[in-house]
Amino acid sequence: MTRYDTRMDEPTTHFGYRDVPVAEKEKLVGRVFTSVAAKYDVMNDLMSFGIHRIWKRWFASTSGIRAGDSVLDLAGGTGDIAALLLPRVGDNGRVILGDINAAMLRTGRDRMIDRGFVRKLDYAQLNAESLPFPDASFDAVTIAFGLRNVTDKDGALREMHRVLKVGGRVLILEFSAVQSEFLKPLYDFHSFKVLPRLGELIANDAESYRYLAESIRKHPDQATLKAMMESAGFASVDVRNLSAGVVAIHRGYKV
Repeated sequence: MTRYDTRMDEPTTHFGYRDVPVAEKEKLVGRVFTSVAAKYDVMNDLMSFGIHRIWKRWFASTSGIRAGDSVLDLAGGTGDIAALLLPRVGDNGRVILGDINAAMLRTGRDRMIDRGFVRKLDYAQLNAESLPFPDASFDAVTIAFGLRNVTDKDGALREMHRVLKVGGRVLILEFSAVQSEFLKPLYDFHSFKVLPRLGELIANDAESYRYLAESIRKHPDQATLKAMMESAGFASVDVRNLSAGVVAIHRGYKV
């Protein structure tokens, strides 16, 4: 949600728990991911105790993506989702790994080459709010753990809808609102005490990981994101919670 600074009449948005000018958020998020790119995979394993790999495999296995599909993977980072989708699209399909951050994109490209994925995969540095593709270009758009870092989420959802073919689907894997009252205090302790400490020890960057924890809390909950997707034009939107709502998969279709 965009707010206004009453002193300067300048639109603001959240960067973690801070309000910042809308024009500055993209640069601030960029600095975070440039800082953490080299240690991103290691930190993901430590932060989630490796469970993020299970979430991503489930996300891909339930995606409905088939041989011959053309897929845009936004906020593709180090290529985890693209690596899972490439075998699904087969020799006649394609995956474009897109990310706004050049350091993350370079890391993803290098890791994908190391994994042997050199065919049927393209790379694009892009902003999800203004996608450089014609209307109706893709059978599916995926975004995993990236939507919460987008400044204009409504605009990005409209762009995802625009570039999908009729009958195409958007698939969003993102941290969400924990549903278990028992789990909430444990999750808060891990997020705000353990996570920044891990960031300091492993990536020499506590502040970036403090922001990541805050960004999760500021992200729309399951029902709110579903409503946003419907407002962007998606139909048959459904939500599937994983790990008691720590993360959720949102799926919608273009009709």
